[in-house]
Amino acid sequence: MSMRPLPIPTALVVETAGLSKSYGSVQALKSLDLKVARHSIFALLGPNGAGKTTTLKLLLGLIRPTAGSAHINGLDIVRNGLEARRHIGYLAQNPRFYEQLTAREMLRFRAGFFYHGPRAQVEAHLNETLALVGLTDKANRPIKGFSGGEMQRLGIGLAQINNPELLILDEPAANLDPQGRRDVLNVMAQLRERATILYCTHILDDVQQVSDTVAILNQGELVAQMPLSELLQSREGNSYILVLSGETQPVQARLAALPWVSSIQVLPSAEHTTWRVIVSDDAAAQADLLRQVLADPQVNVLDFGQQKRELEDVFLRLVERGVNEPL
Repeated sequence: MSMRPLPIPTALVVETAGLSKSYGSVQALKSLDLKVARHSIFALLGPNGAGKTTTLKLLLGLIRPTAGSAHINGLDIVRNGLEARRHIGYLAQNPRFYEQLTAREMLRFRAGFFYHGPRAQVEAHLNETLALVGLTDKANRPIKGFSGGEMQRLGIGLAQINNPELLILDEPAANLDPQGRRDVLNVMAQLRERATILYCTHILDDVQQVSDTVAILNQGELVAQMPLSELLQSREGNSYILVLSGETQPVQARLAALPWVSSIQVLPSAEHTTWRVIVSDDAAAQADLLRQVLADPQVNVLDFGQQKRELEDVFLRLVERGVNEPL
């Protein structure tokens, strides 16, 4: 098996600076500064026309930038384009296969572009790849009979057959049933030990399950780029939802006076009193918020829990209001 060039030891697998692309007077991408850390699962989000596809095409060398620069593993995508692409594996949104071939034959065909050496060593690598994407039991069946999820997992296997440092996946779980999506996400989670994954998706629930970093594009501009946990953290502070019955005014006044309670919002409710309590000290809230309410015998607690922010809410606020607006 031939030796591939050793990866360049950079902390960032992808780094762009002012990366831009124009088509005449239309700016498809405006001064993109993207930083993708090694062994991260990085989700690139945005509405249609936001610049996601343009970004992928630039990184893959399919189009040339109008301005700015991008590096893959420290290699400039223009000056060192061929060498940079050796470090990339790519799965298109709608992959095509030779459906009369088996999964093993398809992988063997792709591996032939990268490996030249003892057949046994190549076959061992194929077996490892089939196991990685969960297709060992389907290895010798024609691809024509595969489900959508099986085809996507085969596509990921083909994309990573050359053990690239960067995997670029375009909508890897689109149009799959829940089981197919789950299986694809499981493969992606396993692959992070081997590679860095940069992918586009419209399925925000999947992003919350598997990604650690998110970038959001809108109208060709980057409006957010940060760890997912930070993006989902409210700028106001953490909040708790309480559903109460009884005489709530005295306990509301007592809670509002606590130093770690930022505000109490009364939410619309037909039958009961519902509060959203925003706190500045989450540890204090977890230890004492419910106790403070239960200490009042005139109040009954019907429901209590920490409010979790959903990525869809944050995404829509950023796209509709802009990055400088409060979340």
